[in-house]
Amino acid sequence: MPKYFTGCYEPTSGVLACEEAITAYRELAERHGATLLPNSKVSDISVKEHQVTVKTDEVTCQANALIVSAGAWSNEVLERLDLELPLTPVRKTFAWFDADEEQYNHQAFPAFSFDTDAGMYYGFPSINQAGLKLGRHDGGESIDPNQSIQPFGEKLEDQTDLTQFLHQYFPNVHELNYGKTCMYTQTPDEKFIIDLHPSYSHVAIAAGFSGHGFKFSSAVGKALSDLLISGKANVDLSPFAINRFN
Repeated sequence: MPKYFTGCYEPTSGVLACEEAITAYRELAERHGATLLPNSKVSDISVKEHQVTVKTDEVTCQANALIVSAGAWSNEVLERLDLELPLTPVRKTFAWFDADEEQYNHQAFPAFSFDTDAGMYYGFPSINQAGLKLGRHDGGESIDPNQSIQPFGEKLEDQTDLTQFLHQYFPNVHELNYGKTCMYTQTPDEKFIIDLHPSYSHVAIAAGFSGHGFKFSSAVGKALSDLLISGKANVDLSPFAINRFN
């Protein structure tokens, strides 16, 4: 390990169980009267002074306010609201590697991130003996989210970039188990966009979460709710304002 590295250990941190969290969010929303329409593509949005109409391929919905949080498809949706933001969907890769379970199991080893001269990497311990998980946070290839993403391994650097990092910093980590791909939606400064539409006070936007927004979703949802209901969020959202790109 380089002598100039600085380490920080946070004993109260952990790893989110994403699927369980999403299931809990969905169940909670439905108990409060929400109607979920998964896999419904937005075909049109119409905004009037006190009403918003959203059309999908299947239904038409009307409401007093709207939150747009469309991930990698944010540009496509926001174009219908005459808004262009610097959002770039990128292809990202991550993988699981065989590791010494005694050393790297989730009871003994933490989640981690490394900011190195070669790039920023992150990972998780071996959970349910799946192996050590590793990904690279920075970089990525710009993509069209409507096109199929090249599977992990179709590019030489998918594996070599990760294995070079492992060999340098992680002893007793061995062969690749398997890898996957995902999408980040990046802003130029990698900070989120959480703000009202510049022209419509009853339309809020949450976008550009740059690969690390999920863990803040409860707080972001609360802030957006307050923003639309009272006109002011319960936290300072100025670092995430749209006008910072002007």
